[in-house]
Amino acid sequence: MTPLTRRLEVVGSAQELEILRVAFATTDRETVNQHFGSALAFAVYGVNDRTSWLISVCEFADVSEEDNEDRLPAKIEQLSGCAAVYCRACGASAVRQLLENGIQPVRVTDEALIGDLLSALQDELREGPSSWLAKAIRRQQDALKRFDSMEADGWDE
Repeated sequence: MTPLTRRLEVVGSAQELEILRVAFATTDRETVNQHFGSALAFAVYGVNDRTSWLISVCEFADVSEEDNEDRLPAKIEQLSGCAAVYCRACGASAVRQLLENGIQPVRVTDEALIGDLLSALQDELREGPSSWLAKAIRRQQDALKRFDSMEADGWDE
């Protein structure tokens, strides 16, 4: 298993404005420069049609290539709640596991700029989302409705 070495959370992120969360496999926080399975870090952003903001960064220890399959669950766990993860490449097993967890893998060109990808995503939200994006938005809205329903029923501890 890939040990998480550090997770940084931005205090006071604007969840109420969030339409969805997306992650980027990146070591420099500016470009998508990592393969999903061997990614040393992910930057997670909240996005709506007007703005985007950094929510968290999670970093992993560098491990050998032989441990690739063992490191996937820890990485996927850190992306819980994300609609998509943008990466340079993603193996078949990782694709399957991501999709099972409701996370769409998105392959991008080498050194794609995160800012450009966020802008394109915002344009798509304004103009009408693609099929995977529309499903991700519905999934997130359904989850919020379940939590609202549970809150209305009250919590017993």
